[in-house]
Amino acid sequence: MTMLPMTPPTKPSKPALSTTREENFPEWFQAVIKEADLAENSCVRGCMVLKPNGYAIWEQVQQQFDPMLKSLGVQNAAFPLFIPLQYFQREAKHAQGFATEVAVVTHRRLEMNADGVLVPAAPLEEPLVVRPTSEMIIGDSMSRWIHSHRDLPLKLNQWCSVVRMEMRPRLFLRTAEFWWHEGHSAHATAADAQEHTHETFKLYKEFVTNTLAVPVITGEKIPSERFAGAERTFTLEAMMQDRKALQAATSHYLGQNFAKAMGIEFQNADGAKEFAYTTSWGMSTRIVGAMIMVHADDDGLRLPPRIAPQQVIILPVIPKEELRSEVMAYAQKVKEALSALMYHGRPLAVAIDSRDIRGGDKNWQAIKKGVPLRIEIGPREVQSRQLVVSRRDLPTGSKGVFSLDQVVANVVAVLDEQQALLFNQAQAVLNSSIRTDIRTLDQLKQFYGAATDEEGQGGGQGWVRAKWCGDEAALEVLKPMKLTIRCIPLDADTSEGTCILTGRPATTEVLIAKAY
Repeated sequence: MTMLPMTPPTKPSKPALSTTREENFPEWFQAVIKEADLAENSCVRGCMVLKPNGYAIWEQVQQQFDPMLKSLGVQNAAFPLFIPLQYFQREAKHAQGFATEVAVVTHRRLEMNADGVLVPAAPLEEPLVVRPTSEMIIGDSMSRWIHSHRDLPLKLNQWCSVVRMEMRPRLFLRTAEFWWHEGHSAHATAADAQEHTHETFKLYKEFVTNTLAVPVITGEKIPSERFAGAERTFTLEAMMQDRKALQAATSHYLGQNFAKAMGIEFQNADGAKEFAYTTSWGMSTRIVGAMIMVHADDDGLRLPPRIAPQQVIILPVIPKEELRSEVMAYAQKVKEALSALMYHGRPLAVAIDSRDIRGGDKNWQAIKKGVPLRIEIGPREVQSRQLVVSRRDLPTGSKGVFSLDQVVANVVAVLDEQQALLFNQAQAVLNSSIRTDIRTLDQLKQFYGAATDEEGQGGGQGWVRAKWCGDEAALEVLKPMKLTIRCIPLDADTSEGTCILTGRPATTEVLIAKAY
């Protein structure tokens, strides 16, 4: 049963954004970010500035996901931004995997030259890599902290930024510096490390689906797509509205590779020395980009209530200055009544937009920022003691008039209804956009066609689930189409079939897609 039923608009409104999803999806994505005031490009090439609205969403990710990590016994810590170059040379695959993306510090001082220009002056004895990920520097600490099997497991996490020098930066998706959390653990046995890899992976799925309302396919990366130096990598693959894939989070079982490189040893129960088994796992601000591309519409952002920094915004409408005090007093009463409610473990987040601007402007700005519920209060509502309520998940212009008691009694249920509706809409897109009837390379080429540029623009069309024989040399045929094998789904069909790339017998089912 729908709570607080609302009347649909008599006619559809003109989209609020200058570009629609159908017209130009990449430009639409940038327009959503701009109009919601989430982020902007920095003066540093490839870097972004997270504006207060954007950082508020990332804060919610931190505040809600951090306790989930701690439920697994994870402890937060902080480690250096700089990593000695020699550390990267200790794990060959890891070094090769990040070699083209790292930023390197080579000097420690600036001096003024004869032309009055500041130039680097004093070379470092050893160059320092600016953290692209922290396996090596955290492994160095672990090698000093771990001595006995009684010190294990050791589970650490840090919230920080990392630097990877992207050639084609895009806000929230690929930037030279981005924010994330990265977790690292050391264990006494391979079984314990693998279990922890799966535990963190389950947390990601729970958070992404239940809090961000983003449906995913869970799977394991093929060898060539694994994290550099890992033995196994597990991934969440989310479908954007243009039917492209985006990797939402990953969890890696590293075996003993990094422990051997960094000397993470412990004395086991029998008194013998062993190398620890390690894991790493992470989720970045990229997940905000995924949430935008999954849920936003042509009017702007649509935020799932559980992650929204503000779940309800009150919009006072003041036609005359002499009416301001009574309208604001009633708005404050409404805010206090709603703020006393709890929503999934935290007080309902309610704000009043008290800016001295037109009511219509306030309303459209709240729409473009994706606030789940809007409540308009003007002199008429003050007199009738009622509220005009609009939901962001319904067509723009839908609204209903209710008493404060009705809103208080139903607001939590309405927000849950919105959360479910956004997830179900995204799930429907995912379910309807996966093809299982494409079984040959010719059919694959016909389905996807040629990419129109280096970034694979031209539409994602959808995803293909098909058999693959495991021959990685055969993957070369996917590159002209800008396709990759995203993962081996955890629920993959293992019956015998025919490889879509080679025509040879195959039992491994994979997910093929264009991706961000």
